[in-house]
Amino acid sequence: MKLHPIDDRVVIKALESETKTKGGIVLPDTAKEKPQRGEVIAVGRGKMLESGKIVEPTLGKGDKVLFGKYAGTEIKVDGVEYTIMRESDVLAKID
Repeated sequence: MKLHPIDDRVVIKALESETKTKGGIVLPDTAKEKPQRGEVIAVGRGKMLESGKIVEPTLGKGDKVLFGKYAGTEIKVDGVEYTIMRESDVLAKID
């Protein structure tokens, strides 16, 4: 199954959060925070303005991004968890 986001939405696959602290303490699954980093899997065609013009998305497939802890809608497709959100909900692109 392939996901095709609509308009200015992006599909993001969360990257694994750290399993150790900087001090070397191993964190159990229950203590881990929700991931805030991810990789863009698919991008919509862009935002449509009232004039009918489409603004091209600034993100592309494969980009690494930061997003809010509770941003977007989480879905599961073929056993893999994804988050769908508007491009404007993405906080930053990681180079």
